[in-house]
Amino acid sequence: MKIAVVGAGAIGGYLGAKLARAGEEVTFIARNRNLEAINARGFRLILEDGTEEHAPTARAVQHMAEAGPQDAVLITLKAHQVRDVLPGLRELFGPKTMVVTMINGIPWWYFHKLAGPYEGRRLDSVDPGGVIAEHIEPERIIGSVVYPASELVEPGVVKVIEGNRFTLGELDGGRSERIDALSQTMMRAGFKAPVSRDIRSELWVKLWGNLSFNPISALTHATLEQICRFGPTRALAASMMREAQTVAEALGVRFKITLEQRIAGAEAVGAHKTSMLQDVEHGRALELEALVGSVVELGRITGTPTPTIDAVYAATSLLSSTLTAQRGRLAVQPLG
Repeated sequence: MKIAVVGAGAIGGYLGAKLARAGEEVTFIARNRNLEAINARGFRLILEDGTEEHAPTARAVQHMAEAGPQDAVLITLKAHQVRDVLPGLRELFGPKTMVVTMINGIPWWYFHKLAGPYEGRRLDSVDPGGVIAEHIEPERIIGSVVYPASELVEPGVVKVIEGNRFTLGELDGGRSERIDALSQTMMRAGFKAPVSRDIRSELWVKLWGNLSFNPISALTHATLEQICRFGPTRALAASMMREAQTVAEALGVRFKITLEQRIAGAEAVGAHKTSMLQDVEHGRALELEALVGSVVELGRITGTPTPTIDAVYAATSLLSSTLTAQRGRLAVQPLG
């Protein structure tokens, strides 16, 4: 299978390297030092047990036209970065190209092919003006939920922290030949790639933690373990999650695990810094709208109050605005 990975970072590198090692024709869309490193040395993975794997056949290009039409395009960017790649993205499309959205949070396509009163509605928080939807036909899209945690430790090198599951789903809940083929391809590469008949409910289970733990960690500079073991922040996360559950259930979502099970799962990850905290520490733009602002918007759409989420969203938005205006970063440093 010809596969383009748009975003050669922590998740994209993990996926692309494994797929290349399994014999797929993988092309990374990359820039700068990452581009140079991949083309010079391939891609290297440091696995959970410390062993290493090398994908020498992986190649990288900067311009999508150099890659040409693909069987599958894996978008592994952060949600706010998708608009930046739209001008060249169609160079990767052939008549049957799948676009697999491996992005955290509520996706721009959430209401596409969703039967009910909100079908076709646009989410301004994640796709202002509907620009993304105009560039990527919903028929191409396959949804995905990304469960692994990994880190780009240097150009062309990803360290896997934990996990290997990527749930896949057609937007209409159907089962198709193409999604089965993609699932089989990913499983041959060593991933768990189950096909869900209800990808939105799967998305909400992941989002349940992201919408709470990410902004709380950005504001407090605490790890998942610390947030879950400190009574007030555990209660704050739980309050946000209860509000989000009410919003989701108003949209027809059903949660297969309990709130306490979801918090326990986050605590079990240990002393891990969320992606939003890492972005604060490195001065990068925060993935705030897809993870939190979208839930605020969905609350308004469904007429569901979200006071706790609103308050945390406001505080984190100000932090994001301040860091952007100052072109700064913020990290806790030991004295002396």
